[in-house]
Amino acid sequence: MQMKRLLASIAAALFMIAPAAAHATEPMDWAEVERKAEGQTVYFHAWGGEPRINAYLDWAAGKVKNRFGVTVEHVKVSETATVVTQIIAEKTAGRETGGSVDLVWINGENFSTLKSQDLLAAPGWAQRLPNWTYVDVEGKPTVLSDFTVPTDGQESPWGMAQLVFMHDTRLLAEAPRSLAAIEAHVAAHPGRFTYPQPPNFYGTTFLKQALITLIEDPDKLTRPVDETSFERDVAPLFAYLDRLHPNLWRRGQAFPQNAAQMRQLLADGELDIAFSFNPSDASSAIANGELPDSVRSFVLDGGTIGNTHFVAIPFNSTAKEGAMVLANFLLSPEAQARKQDPQIWGDPTVLDVAALSNEDQARFTELDLGIATLSPEDLGATLPEPHPSWVARIERAWAARYGGS
Repeated sequence: MQMKRLLASIAAALFMIAPAAAHATEPMDWAEVERKAEGQTVYFHAWGGEPRINAYLDWAAGKVKNRFGVTVEHVKVSETATVVTQIIAEKTAGRETGGSVDLVWINGENFSTLKSQDLLAAPGWAQRLPNWTYVDVEGKPTVLSDFTVPTDGQESPWGMAQLVFMHDTRLLAEAPRSLAAIEAHVAAHPGRFTYPQPPNFYGTTFLKQALITLIEDPDKLTRPVDETSFERDVAPLFAYLDRLHPNLWRRGQAFPQNAAQMRQLLADGELDIAFSFNPSDASSAIANGELPDSVRSFVLDGGTIGNTHFVAIPFNSTAKEGAMVLANFLLSPEAQARKQDPQIWGDPTVLDVAALSNEDQARFTELDLGIATLSPEDLGATLPEPHPSWVARIERAWAARYGGS
């Protein structure tokens, strides 16, 4: 019942967002955008920690260069928060034009920070991209709402994500499908589970998943953190972690740096369970020889946390037109289908595939999603992200409790 109330609250919020999105539907002069974009260089600041994603972005850059004369430079970053800090610093220094960031891969608290400080390009551009018409607004409402914050057309969606767990069936035949089952498994088999150390995105995602499941009143997660009740609200989360940590890998005294290291520990047989925010990650890793073909994916009963990831244009971008051309290409059926291929990346599409032409539908229906990818039905419910204010707050609370581990 708690989950139903949380989902109902999100649905109501999204209903209120829809009219705002409608303001940005008037078409732009796209031919003029493409004319101005030609010859521009777009500095695309995006996470650079996954070789498969880097290779995909190299492919996209080549297509945009050949078709539109736009050069794309992938500026590889480890934490998007550093890009946000860079944009804020430029604003503080009075650099209103000629910014160093033209497009940024972003969502969650980083988007909320930039939007709240008026550090993004004017609202509406995303819904005016020609390829926006393919976006599945009805079936994927988080394309309009980023961690409960309305996007107002200031960021363009380009991928979906949902937390999925994976286990090596040779070592663990029956997947533990609840937090309680994971706790019981590691109590019986110490050292066989862990999570990346927050503020790593994947570590924080595990904390959010646990919080959504354990908090007494999930409705609170749709609103900013209430400091007067925060300690009470997160008490069940930290009680769970206190029980879990002594039985984690390395007894909770050390944590993997990121999801790639956690996945490697699974491949090496040190862990029974790992997790990802990409439903196709296990299949993609199997296809690339990074995991054995005995690995399978699973989700927790009651659903797992999910969201949309976006690209956004800073207020002082030097190449706004080129950035829009790149964002539009990333929304094309061609680019979206390639991205969803597990042998390329395996990132789920934001498009309404059923509404595409037969030719473009075939790009998706002919994909082999892999032996370890769950069907949409088996993925189950997607639980909405908490309000962005919860992220930094639970990360600080985690560090205060377990810092130095």
